[in-house]
Amino acid sequence: MTGIHEFLHTPVARGLAQAMVVSGLALAVAALGRLRQIRLGRKTLIALVRGLSQMLAVGLVLVWILKGPPWWSVPVLAAMCATAAKMASRRAKSVPRAYWLCLRSIATGAATVIAIMTLVGVIGFRSMALIPLGSMIVANSMNTCSQVLERLASDLRQNAGRVEAALSLGASPAQAALPYARNAANAALIPSLNSLRSLGIVWIPGFAAGMLLTGSDPVYTAIYQFMVIAMIYAASGLTALVAAQGYERLAFREERLLLSR
Repeated sequence: MTGIHEFLHTPVARGLAQAMVVSGLALAVAALGRLRQIRLGRKTLIALVRGLSQMLAVGLVLVWILKGPPWWSVPVLAAMCATAAKMASRRAKSVPRAYWLCLRSIATGAATVIAIMTLVGVIGFRSMALIPLGSMIVANSMNTCSQVLERLASDLRQNAGRVEAALSLGASPAQAALPYARNAANAALIPSLNSLRSLGIVWIPGFAAGMLLTGSDPVYTAIYQFMVIAMIYAASGLTALVAAQGYERLAFREERLLLSR
């Protein structure tokens, strides 16, 4: 009993209790959705259980990963990219070789930005900095990739006649797909652009709280938050470009017969 009593007064127990309160709020919102015939209860419950379980596992793993040598960050971030590509490809089931296209797009966007920012010293070369910041960049690149591919695949199919007409008039596949690729990339980057535009006015990243609690200068903390959001936008933009271009090649090589039917 003494052990249980001591556990109930630990930060972990307090965090679990607070997580239950937040989960209850999310489930209440899902229940309200049923009044409008929006059935999200089961999906919400599964997502909450999965999310909490994953974060608990991550917390246990991070205890020793973040204290390890910097090179540990490389396989960890690579695994994150592979997992992100798997999740993004599920939303782009109609895309040929979706997983490999997502992996190439996410890895290109995230790895390029992380590598450059580490070389110039914006991201410290230590696990404590590389993994948290890298995970944020990878996650946003994943969302951008799935949105670009889903929108572009849908637009090309819905406008197959126009694409076919453009091809018959001598346009290259890239030229025929350009309007739809542009729209897909613009739509996918709206969240990142809005984050940049509203930074400091509508919202302040939670990442800032951690820096302030460790004694960082408030002005430098504010500047660093801008750099983090800018890095996310750069990685997302590069991911969007690679994903759109990669899908164009696949679509017009493997789906040209579909467009001409």
